[in-house]
Amino acid sequence: MSVSSPRMAIKSQLPWPMRLLLVVVIGMAGALAMWGYDAGLSLPRVHPENSREQIARYKEQVERLTAERDQFSTTVNSAESQLNIERSAQKQLAAQVRTLESENTRLKEDLAFFESLLPNATGPLGVSIRRLKVDQIAPNQLRYRLLVMQGGRGDHDFIGNLQLVVTVLKDGKSAMMTFPDGNPNEQGKYKLSFKHYQRVEGVLTLPEGAVTKLVQARVLEKGQIRAQQSANL
Repeated sequence: MSVSSPRMAIKSQLPWPMRLLLVVVIGMAGALAMWGYDAGLSLPRVHPENSREQIARYKEQVERLTAERDQFSTTVNSAESQLNIERSAQKQLAAQVRTLESENTRLKEDLAFFESLLPNATGPLGVSIRRLKVDQIAPNQLRYRLLVMQGGRGDHDFIGNLQLVVTVLKDGKSAMMTFPDGNPNEQGKYKLSFKHYQRVEGVLTLPEGAVTKLVQARVLEKGQIRAQQSANL
């Protein structure tokens, strides 16, 4: 006789806190899976066709913006070039105006000069000084210009000398300086020899600190004054 007995299975049971924790973990995993699935559905799907079209649109926009930039750059360069041309033209016009003013002044002087050549006899021998002009070109330097002429028919040459007498104020005192001052090298600059007229010009150097008040030009013939004229500063 054999003894038969039912089979027995031994199962281990987890305690209820562990089972509760396992349920919570499985629930959270399912919730995360569902959230990931929904998020994946909400993301835009990338299709090759759409990507090519979008890239083509971007390229077109870049090319259009580049063309506009080049056009604006060309316009700016053109405007700048035009502005430089206008500035250059203004400078040229200003230079022309100055040249015309200088030429106008010279023409006026020439007109006065030719008018002074008309027959005239002033002074004992018909010698006169015309257009004496004195300019201060430096604190101690004067530039003088004058025209000496002989009126009438000018039957003979006039031979003489020019003398300049400068009245200055220095150290609160008035003094007179005469040019030429006796220096042999300066005598030739003041020689006069002409039949109708002679232009004379030069520069006078004064002592430092001297203030010019009056310049008097004299025409001498054999030591005698034949004509004289003064100019104030």
